[in-house]
Amino acid sequence: MGNSSIILDPLLPWPVLWALAAVAALFVGFALWRGLRGWWLRGLALAALLIAVGNPSVQTEDREPLSDIVILVVDESASQRIASRPDQTAEAVARVEAEVARLPNTELRVVRLGDADENRGTLLMDALTQAMAEEPRARIAGVLMVTDGQLHDVEQAPDVPAPVHTLLTGEDGDWDRRLIVRNAPAFAIIDEPITLTLRIEDQGDVPAQLPQRAQIEIAVDGNEPQVFDVPIGEDLNLPVTLRHGGINVLQFTLPEAPGELTTRNNAAVVQINGVRDRLRVLLVSGEPHAGERTWRNLLKSDASVDLVHFTILRPPEKQDGVPVNELSLIAFPTRELFLDKIDEFDLIIFDRYKRRGILPSIYLDNVRRYVEDGGALLIAAGPDYATAESIYRSPLSDILPAAPTGRVLEEVYRPTVSELGQRHPVTEGFAPDLETEPNWGRWLRLVDVVSDRGDTVMTGVEDRPLLVLDRVGEGRVALLASDHAWLWSRGYDGGGPQLELLRRLAHWMMKEPDLEEEALTVTAEGQTMSILRRTLEDGVGPLTVIGPDGETVTLDLTETAPGRFAAEWTAPEIGLYRLSDGVEEAVVALGPASPREFEETIASAERLEPVVDAMRGGVRRIEDGVPGLRLVREGRAAAGRGWLGITPRDAYVTADVRVSPLLPAWAMLLLAAALAIGAWLREGRR
Repeated sequence: MGNSSIILDPLLPWPVLWALAAVAALFVGFALWRGLRGWWLRGLALAALLIAVGNPSVQTEDREPLSDIVILVVDESASQRIASRPDQTAEAVARVEAEVARLPNTELRVVRLGDADENRGTLLMDALTQAMAEEPRARIAGVLMVTDGQLHDVEQAPDVPAPVHTLLTGEDGDWDRRLIVRNAPAFAIIDEPITLTLRIEDQGDVPAQLPQRAQIEIAVDGNEPQVFDVPIGEDLNLPVTLRHGGINVLQFTLPEAPGELTTRNNAAVVQINGVRDRLRVLLVSGEPHAGERTWRNLLKSDASVDLVHFTILRPPEKQDGVPVNELSLIAFPTRELFLDKIDEFDLIIFDRYKRRGILPSIYLDNVRRYVEDGGALLIAAGPDYATAESIYRSPLSDILPAAPTGRVLEEVYRPTVSELGQRHPVTEGFAPDLETEPNWGRWLRLVDVVSDRGDTVMTGVEDRPLLVLDRVGEGRVALLASDHAWLWSRGYDGGGPQLELLRRLAHWMMKEPDLEEEALTVTAEGQTMSILRRTLEDGVGPLTVIGPDGETVTLDLTETAPGRFAAEWTAPEIGLYRLSDGVEEAVVALGPASPREFEETIASAERLEPVVDAMRGGVRRIEDGVPGLRLVREGRAAAGRGWLGITPRDAYVTADVRVSPLLPAWAMLLLAAALAIGAWLREGRR
């Protein structure tokens, strides 16, 4: 296709040319004023000279026409994958492709977008902006968007040089119910109430006969849920008290209501890290000894521990004749500690304690009850444990995991982690690598005991039990059959990890979640789960993962260390996932507790209408039929009944340019001379 035009390339600068034109006009005006008959010929002669100086040329372009481009933005975010919207989207895309193929010299560009990261929702305008940046602006003839209208960046709408249309998914009678968690703290103190604010809302064309109350299920750490009847459309203040440290998973679920759009926003998971305000520990030392300070230093080194420590310096049988009123020793408040306030302690430690009549059997029986109800008891045994006055020979024998034989082995030995202990979280990873680490220091005493229950995680002389752990009722008991842990703290024979061992032991007894023997923990980063299964068994079965859409996936766990089986899995979408291996269960939420994609699920073009109206476009529901496309002139309305319009752009690319003079210079001079002579001859006639 060729196109010609006349261009000027003056031989003199434009200001000079305009000055000459002014002078010529004066001459012509003067001739007219004098009444010269050839004034107009003089004017034509001067004009011919000026045109010659302007150097007119004919420019001929060889142009190749370019096709028009229609951009189709397809919203494939999470809210577009509910109900019939995927089918509607596919129908609309297929119809638009067919319509564009029917139009002459028109191409289609399809842009698909999913969920934005960091819970930013649907960035429809951002996708359109990027698509326009990849195409020449002069070729864009129209934009169509297939969406439910729930976008989150409408303020970023670009300037589109063509009509913009919306094909709206969804049904006219859609309605939905959602659960909103308005506030949820990341941390909370154990055994102190906090308040969560929940709300249940209905959106869309809600059926008139629908009850204005709903049943909500609340489950903690995957346990049996509790059901509550709550009102709809009102804030619900829910008091919650955390019962253990670490991550507490609170799961809220609404049952599916008949006809609601989706259940994806009917559940929410809140993960709150439970922390202890203060740990109250009661340490009772039966007599002063070298290892007593080890326990005291360990507990006092933790600022969150409130330690109550009593050492029995003057047993009842001691008779030295000193009057009582001259003694400065504090009386042991046995009744207050072991009857009135025993439940206020998180851990009780008997360090080399033996029965001397200080604690009656009723008090020790109360300690047994305290453990069975969820308390923790640690026995740090010395030679006293093997005697007739052993604390074992009391009501505590019902809960202690090992019985004394009556022997005390005064032998040199190195504490060893048992095979079971290599899998137990209290002692896992403790066994030294003899190639890179020195052996642990030796201990010099072991109380011989026989373990009839519990887990023996460390052994001493000839593999005899050294550290035995057990669960009793709701509580926990530990027995350390030696009073020589202090040798490690003094660095004897190289020392050992006594601080970490005793710290883990104390925290296991206080039910620290990270030290549970049987546990399934899941951490999430983005949509990737890191799964860890701890067990004392030799193996675990496959793990079942149930997604938010009900789909089930089976994962095999790989042993990474004794008693630890792990896997990583990237989930296909955000939402609530349930995991179970038949023994342990866990719940994890990928993404935010309230994804923006499901805050509003009813399809609506309200947010897009300003963008569409500004470009004379139209909004059409796909359920009413996908409209056809037709060509309209720029500036005209681009939407009508059953059709949407696009504007042809007539864009082209220039393949070749040829420039040639309008007339040769000699011809222009000859024309000017002829006109001047004609003026002279006409004026010479009288």
